[in-house]
Amino acid sequence: MITQPYRLYVERTDATRNMARFYSIEIDSNLFGEICLTRRWGRIGARGHSAAHQFSQEGDAIRLFLNLTRRKLRRGYRPRACPPR
Repeated sequence: MITQPYRLYVERTDATRNMARFYSIEIDSNLFGEICLTRRWGRIGARGHSAAHQFSQEGDAIRLFLNLTRRKLRRGYRPRACPPR
């Protein structure tokens, strides 16, 4: 059971390098009650790629969530409003 929602959507744009990227991270539980961290990334406007990680404890998923968030912010990604699903 997730104690609180974790969701982040960040973008990185640079017109001089023709760069327009997004990165999305979300923690949720799956149908089997496992904690699932889902990542999506790619070019803004494109479908992009995704990966999912399952955890038995919420704390492990939160640690990965925070680690990925720090790495993306260090690389120049900035938070934006989450797009509709």
